[in-house]
This record gives sequence, structure tokens and C-alpha cells, in this order.
Amino acid sequence: MKEFIEYVLQFGNLNQQQIELISKKTSVLELPKDSYFSEAGKVAQQVGFVLEGVIRVCYYNNKGEEITKYFIDENNLVVDLESFENDICSNAYVQAITDCKVLVFSKKDWKELLDTIVGWDAIVHKIISKALRQKVERRSPLVSEDATTRYLTFLKIYPNVINRVPLSYVASYLGITQSSLSRIRKNIS
Repeated sequence: MKEFIEYVLQFGNLNQQQIELISKKTSVLELPKDSYFSEAGKVAQQVGFVLEGVIRVCYYNNKGEEITKYFIDENNLVVDLESFENDICSNAYVQAITDCKVLVFSKKDWKELLDTIVGWDAIVHKIISKALRQKVERRSPLVSEDATTRYLTFLKIYPNVINRVPLSYVASYLGITQSSLSRIRKNIS
């Protein structure tokens, strides 16, 4: 919980009473490797904060191929925002790649915090804006760069992820085959 409060306080101020209220609204979810935090075809029901582990967001393209959109590691929020906020079915899977420990808020408790804590919506807005900016910054270079540069960029963006996830997911994220990724890794080392 301490990690989450420290994270939130980067975006705004909370008093002790507000921090205690937030603490009461959370629970810790142990998410075993390969299990789902939320799934395509269902409405996202919770907001999470990754305490331990790595989660990925993925979808299936029209050829049935699994595509990794991005990774979420420790000290980051995890939520399928569009599904969660608009009560619509998600088109993505949010999956634990390692065993994960996630601090979670139910939809009801999250809404209660928004209704109760003055300024909570502004803090949440700043957190979401930062996450969206990061997502764009992380995806944009992947479009125009060659595969080796994309991989090197990946290593900078996700320094704590590469040795913890299957290379097939990294290759999928980079938009290359696993054999291409192996060649790139061999040429770099």
C-alpha cells in the first residue's frame, strides 16, 4: 500500500484521513502467471496497481495472431480504461506474465473514492494522462525504426521486463518474428 500512496502523492496531495480511506478500499490480488486481470469480451471491473510482477496487454488480430500492445511492471496502474469507464466490453486481454501481486479497487470502491475525496479525480486524471503519454512515446518509435533499433529502444523503455517475459511476447510487441529477435540479440551481445 505504501508504494501506491507514494505513487499517488507524485500527482497531488492527500491528507491522512484520505489516505486511510483509500487504504480501506483496496485489497491485494495474487494473480498467478498466465491468468487474466481482465479479458476481451467482458467489462473491466477493477483498477489495479502492480506491486510485484509483469502484466501485458494483448489482443488477437483478424488473422488470429496474438499481438502484445504493451507491458506493465511494478509501480504502475493497470486498468482497461475504456471498458472500465464506459461499461463496454473490452477488446483486449490484460494478462499476468509472471506471478503478480496487484493492489485492486473494485469499480464501486473506485467510484466512491471519486465521489468522496476532493481532488481525487484531478489526481487520477494526471495519472491517466501520464500513462497515455508514456504509451504513445513507447509505441511511436516502433513504427519507423528498424528492428534492431526497436529492440534497443525496448530495452531502454522496459529495463526490468526483458529477462522476466517470454521472448515471443517481446517479438510480438516489436512486430517481428521470434527468430529475428534471436538474431538481433545475438548480434548485439
